[in-house]
Amino acid sequence: MAAPDLTLELFQILDAIDRRGSFSAAAEELGKVTSALSYTIQKQEQQLGLSLFIRQGRRSVFTPAGRLLLERGRTILAATSSLAEEAITLVNGWEPRLQIAIDSLVPVDAVMTVLEAFLEQHPGVEIDLCEEVLGGAWEALIEDRVQLVIGAPAPVPPATGVRCESLGRVQRVFAVSADHHLAGVTQPITAEQIAQYRMVVVHDSSRTGVPRATRLLARKSHFFVQTFAQKIAAQRAGIGVGFVPQQAIASLLASGEMVALEVLGVGMEDELYLAWKSANRGLGLKVLRQMLLQARLL
Repeated sequence: MAAPDLTLELFQILDAIDRRGSFSAAAEELGKVTSALSYTIQKQEQQLGLSLFIRQGRRSVFTPAGRLLLERGRTILAATSSLAEEAITLVNGWEPRLQIAIDSLVPVDAVMTVLEAFLEQHPGVEIDLCEEVLGGAWEALIEDRVQLVIGAPAPVPPATGVRCESLGRVQRVFAVSADHHLAGVTQPITAEQIAQYRMVVVHDSSRTGVPRATRLLARKSHFFVQTFAQKIAAQRAGIGVGFVPQQAIASLLASGEMVALEVLGVGMEDELYLAWKSANRGLGLKVLRQMLLQARLL
């Protein structure tokens, strides 16, 4: 008995349903009518002899078999997309899309200025930008989810085929809201004093690797966030304390909304890298790397 065909169209439909949350929203994204999606699903279920969805109230949710096809199908979709892009790059040397990760420590406005200039010169290249934190940037590059990382933090992992150039260093300062109790104490403050207050901590965005931590001193409690922008907002609101990029809070320090404090025996400086794989030799990547290095982002 021949195995039933699994099509890219099916994987695209399952992916859209999962991301958009309903058949109707997925159909709108894919430019189809809802009945066409339902027919494709039903036909595939008949061929496989199993159900991909089950009704729960008014909603259709994935069965275990449907979830398996969704997850494996996404891997296949990513592989086919990468293959198509590699073929196009091989023909004309220019990538149709550049997938880029920017670390949360990097000043995003400066990066956007460079990307705007790049796209002005090369409008045919599509940019897919994501934000990563700590080890997540390196992981995204090593696992080929991105072709370029802007601001990957030291230390550089011993990964074969990864190349990098230093972008410079980012100074982090210990900062609190202006009305926080620590704002009025005599400086320098100590680690023991800090330990009495809630620390705002940014999650490492690594999916599979061991998360990195930056100076997690013993303390009373933590408040976890996803990005440094959220960390700054939390500390500005008085939720907690912690080290943040000095450049990112310069205006808040100048206005008096936040206060930077000296910590006895503690200083934080992060060296950040522009990183890529040597196997990625497209012209778009090469030109963008040069523009980013010339821009002096840090």
